[in-house]
Amino acid sequence: MTNRQKPPYYAVIFRSNRTDFDAGYAEMASRMEQQARQQPGFLGLASFRSPDGAGVTISYWESLDAIREWKQHPEHVTAQQLGKDKWYADYTVEIAKIESVYHFPAE
Repeated sequence: MTNRQKPPYYAVIFRSNRTDFDAGYAEMASRMEQQARQQPGFLGLASFRSPDGAGVTISYWESLDAIREWKQHPEHVTAQQLGKDKWYADYTVEIAKIESVYHFPAE
């Protein structure tokens, strides 16, 4: 997260394993990141994927309401369904409240 948001705020942790089907995935992932960045309450995003297809995306949000709004965004709903139908063998979503943050070097 590039932003130094003061807690509390929320993290949505999306852990996934990809299928071998790749058509359209990169374009949709890019589009979803663009859309998320425009959503009220969005704070930041980090995403990592290993060569074997396992990945983690963490998005940060000001509130649970902002997370709910993003989950229900029409294009995101479409992407979620395509993910279930084509791109993910499995996934887990966790929502965590960030209560405290510290940095090194300290500011």
